[in-house]
Amino acid sequence: MGLILRLNDDDNTKLRETAEREGCSMHEIVVTALREYFARHDEYRTNQVRRFLAEDAELLELLTR
Repeated sequence: MGLILRLNDDDNTKLRETAEREGCSMHEIVVTALREYFARHDEYRTNQVRRFLAEDAELLELLTR
């Protein structure tokens, strides 16, 4: 499946320069960045659920009765 990514000139230049400096493709950098974003998002969501369960344990207990 394909994706067209439209970047402004500054972001495109930074991406290209970073790829050249790191010796990889622009595609690899974008895929890595997305995977890191997804991992952080999943971790954040998990932490929010844990915090909710800890903070509202008493309320949740009452609701299950």
